[in-house]
Amino acid sequence: MPIDTKYRSTAPEIMDDFAMEGEILTDALDKIAAINKLLGGNKVTLEGIRMLMGKNKSAVIRITDVGCGNGAMLRMLADYARKHQLNFELKGIDANKCTIEHAISCSLNYPDIHYQCSDIFDERANDEECDILLFTLTLHHFSDREILSLLKNLSKRVCVGIVVNDLERSAIAYRLFTALSFVFGLNHMSREDGLVSILRGFKRADLQRYTAALNFNSSIGWRWAFRYLWVIKTR
Repeated sequence: MPIDTKYRSTAPEIMDDFAMEGEILTDALDKIAAINKLLGGNKVTLEGIRMLMGKNKSAVIRITDVGCGNGAMLRMLADYARKHQLNFELKGIDANKCTIEHAISCSLNYPDIHYQCSDIFDERANDEECDILLFTLTLHHFSDREILSLLKNLSKRVCVGIVVNDLERSAIAYRLFTALSFVFGLNHMSREDGLVSILRGFKRADLQRYTAALNFNSSIGWRWAFRYLWVIKTR
């Protein structure tokens, strides 16, 4: 049966229920983080950060990860900063209270990482400035209208730039994830949400359309495995 990837899917994901909690959720968060690391997703986000940092490696760099999951990306960045003697101030945001509690429990050896349970659309709860804002496998959860509104508002409070690392909407990626889900023994929610995520992912034309609508100075590049790195300069 052919997979239609012409338009972004509007199907909901089970994980989008911010009241969800329990072992099924935490297992899904951990498996997503493991797969992302295995497929090089962490390196893609780091590449975007390094592009925005340039040669300025002496200043404090405030990095906020939106939809931080179990905090794996932030822990990787903390390790990277220590290794390269960089001064990162790291913060994770997620709208699910259980997710934030799990991220905190996974980051006990990283007291320099701070977490906040809040809805990114709540401007009252997210009015702090940062230098670099991260969206790793997060932006596809939103509709086109929400993406345009969110990035327009957030870009005003981001001093350097935004790094988007997200899925390519691809029939090949859909088929490969179906096989991968059995290799990793993903639970039902992870399998279903993973496939929906791919169908809610992006084509290059989608990101180009957002860029034009928001008048952003940005670069868009395809990366393995079936994802795009969209780096937006806000200043």
